[in-house]
Amino acid sequence: MHFGNLFSLWVNIGLVAALVFVTAWTYARSAMQPLSKEKRLVLATLRFITLILLLAILQRPIVVERRVANPDIVVPVLVDVSRSMGLQDAGGQSRISRAIEVAHNVLLPSIRDQYDIEVLGFGDKLQVDDLLQLKANARRSDLAGALDEVRERYRGRSVGGVIVISDGGDTSDREPAAVVKEGDPPIFSIGVGGPDSFSDREVLSVTVGEAPLPESIVELAVSVVSYGFGIDPIEIRLLEDGRVIQVSRVIPTTPGSAVRKIFRVSPKPDVATLYTVEVVNDPVELTTNNNTQQVLVKPAERTRRILMVEGAPGHEHSFLKRAWGVDPGFKLDSVLRKGQNDRGQDTFYIQGHDEWTRALSTGFPEERHELFRYDAVAFGNVDFQSYSSEQLSMIEEFVSRRGGGVMVFGARSFAGRGLANTPLATILPLNVSGKLPNLSSPANQEPHRVNLTFDGERHRIMHLGDSIQSTRDRWLKAPPIAAVSVLGDPKPGASLLAFTLGSTGGVYPLIAVQRYGRGRTMIFTGEASWRWKMLLPSDDTTYETFWRQTARWLSTASPGPVTVATRGGVSLGDEVTVDLFNRDVRFEPVLNRSIVAQVTNPNGEIVQVPLTLIDGETGQYEGKFTPIDRGVYRIDVDSGERTADFRTVRDWILIGGSDLEFAGPRLHREVLSRMATVSGGAMMDLDTVGDVSTMLQNRLLDQRPLVPRDLWDSLWIFLLLVVLLSVEWALRRHWGLR
Repeated sequence: MHFGNLFSLWVNIGLVAALVFVTAWTYARSAMQPLSKEKRLVLATLRFITLILLLAILQRPIVVERRVANPDIVVPVLVDVSRSMGLQDAGGQSRISRAIEVAHNVLLPSIRDQYDIEVLGFGDKLQVDDLLQLKANARRSDLAGALDEVRERYRGRSVGGVIVISDGGDTSDREPAAVVKEGDPPIFSIGVGGPDSFSDREVLSVTVGEAPLPESIVELAVSVVSYGFGIDPIEIRLLEDGRVIQVSRVIPTTPGSAVRKIFRVSPKPDVATLYTVEVVNDPVELTTNNNTQQVLVKPAERTRRILMVEGAPGHEHSFLKRAWGVDPGFKLDSVLRKGQNDRGQDTFYIQGHDEWTRALSTGFPEERHELFRYDAVAFGNVDFQSYSSEQLSMIEEFVSRRGGGVMVFGARSFAGRGLANTPLATILPLNVSGKLPNLSSPANQEPHRVNLTFDGERHRIMHLGDSIQSTRDRWLKAPPIAAVSVLGDPKPGASLLAFTLGSTGGVYPLIAVQRYGRGRTMIFTGEASWRWKMLLPSDDTTYETFWRQTARWLSTASPGPVTVATRGGVSLGDEVTVDLFNRDVRFEPVLNRSIVAQVTNPNGEIVQVPLTLIDGETGQYEGKFTPIDRGVYRIDVDSGERTADFRTVRDWILIGGSDLEFAGPRLHREVLSRMATVSGGAMMDLDTVGDVSTMLQNRLLDQRPLVPRDLWDSLWIFLLLVVLLSVEWALRRHWGLR
């Protein structure tokens, strides 16, 4: 309580003193009827209390309290109606049935009298629903989107709080807690479903390795998990276009731990290949909707072009040329510096395709577009000081802007000033000078043998076996290389894949890679890797496998002049964006007035999707469409250009390859709790709503506005004054006073 017209302290002290004096003087003596001291004290006390009360009323006493009821304050109740809410793990009921029961019988009655309650079902979208008529049939759960819609729906209204009843299985690409903004009402989340006490097997993920080249092997990395079955074996089946091609059994190390399996497949060369990974269903599983995932492996879009430049003849040149030249995924041009002629001019041995090799007569392309038509360039034993600054800058741009791959190897490439103070020193993954990395040295090992790092055991370039252990074992059996060039430590963002021991016992980087701009770079510091071919049995493919995987890694990220790709479309109904980069052979943008993509759906029907120019500097066009059927969609685009390299471009996209709604079918308590905490609300369980409904109501009451109320303008104050005056008057009459 406080006073609206509070007098100063000294004024109040003076007034109270005056009231004491007046009261005491009034009953100090009685002329008509003598009274005892006790009676005078009673009458004086009543008079003093009355005067003090009047003095307080003059200073306007006020109390601030929350409004008892305000029907203008709304409390939205959001109920998850996605399909995962139909799972039967809520005390013998489905999640949606249990949520409706508790909300109808316990939750809503506790707050309905104080607030305007609106029940909203959310799945794909937010909509007003009758609580008792809710069905768990929405194909997905977009909790983040529902919170955004609530903010817009009640903009300008007073929202006391938002109640969310859900299993927390959000299938959008946004974290629900991340969409909560400052000033939003508190969220009270109520979890429904079992956190982990269920039996279920699930295919967690299926990922595809590097984009395939013609006749290449592609790795499918599969991750599965099993709950409630202990460490019983999990049978995984791999299907190619509906036909079983491989079956494998894996055993979890501990109950509930994820198990990883690598499948190697040979996709079809001319059309997209659909692979399905499935685990065998068990009748006791909570759901079998997460036992299958599909992935699409697209055919090689084109043969990759590689330029190999060597500064001097050597065995490595012939061995590398043979390994890459017979690979159908590559077209190889090579330049070998032989020496100088009688006039002191450099001479070169050039092999390749006639229409391209004319640009290599001086040992390296002089024009940007002549270099940009390659996908990767390998430099071996090259003296970069003989290159012009324009050529060196062009190589840097080839990686950063073109998206090409560059590899440097051979001791002469690193000798003397070599790469130092050139643009190439910037793009490569190792510092050309400086301290060596701190690596543990293998005990009692022959110098110059290959040792894999943690990154190397998992990198596609180094894979020689079906598992990490088999890859490690094969590299340990590989003959040592002849020597190693000493360079510095890896740059930030680079990956060191392998190292070796020098002849004096030092530990030196051997293979390092990194992404730079749009492209990739690699350094190989070893000498005479051809020993892996000559000193191993004739049927051993260590040398060919390593160098072909190297060329694939360097070149597969490199785009062609005209490329088409898709974004989005993870689930059925999601919008798909078609991106077209339209460039000529010089990689300059081609700006056509109109380009149309033809989208062929799984039923063979064709839809025309117009593409609009959105970036004139890069030649990027964009169009959108929304799939309405599950399956494989083919996108064909005629770029309008007519060259020997391209006429039309094509891409494929798989819609609905996995059912995200049943991924991790447990109660996602952490999602609901984080969302509630960030908003200033609270998280609770559905089974304990009866115990915490009072707490929930009190928290919501705290959201009501504060309202000042004058105490003097009160019936009770008026009655108190009447009682005090009446009692005093009655006693005076009774004791003979007027």
